[in-house]
Amino acid sequence: MSSEPSVHRLGPQRNPEIDVAVLSAARRLLVERGFAGTSIEAIAQAAGVGRPAIYRRWPSKAHLVHEAIYPVLDQPAESHVGVPEQTRTLIDGAVALFGDAATRAAVPGLISETRADPLLREALVTRQLDPIRAELARRVLEGVDAGVLRAGVDADALLDVIAGAAIFALCVRDEQDPEALAAAIADIVLHGILPR
Repeated sequence: MSSEPSVHRLGPQRNPEIDVAVLSAARRLLVERGFAGTSIEAIAQAAGVGRPAIYRRWPSKAHLVHEAIYPVLDQPAESHVGVPEQTRTLIDGAVALFGDAATRAAVPGLISETRADPLLREALVTRQLDPIRAELARRVLEGVDAGVLRAGVDADALLDVIAGAAIFALCVRDEQDPEALAAAIADIVLHGILPR
């Protein structure tokens, strides 16, 4: 008789062990095979589960891959942290996220799929970005009111510059020095390109 507790695998309760195995398998396959070469069938085999177990949890490969590469966002940083520090934290987070090997492999394919499917875009992009955009806009307004940011800074454009630079450098250009990249993005965002 086994000393390990039995695991409930049927019924309405979701087994977290399956979630972990599937997400881990997806990340591993993305690195090994890329987005196009990673299928639900391959993920199921690598995770040791059936395809129905995956489809009960994720309606598509895009949904599964999205959850595998994008972490649950932490609470926002404390408001008393200065704007340069907040900006650097945002940049460091973007570079760490898009510098991850599984994310690098997945992002181009996810961008393509979400551009082609408005409902998928709403589920995976818009809902995830809206709270980030709102929080950044709030902080930009606070910075303007406190006199540490110039009036007219567009929070959406700022987010685009930071995330866009990280995605392009790491997922397209294949930059290999994330620390130098983060420092360069921070320098341009905080100081611009014109002579001081």
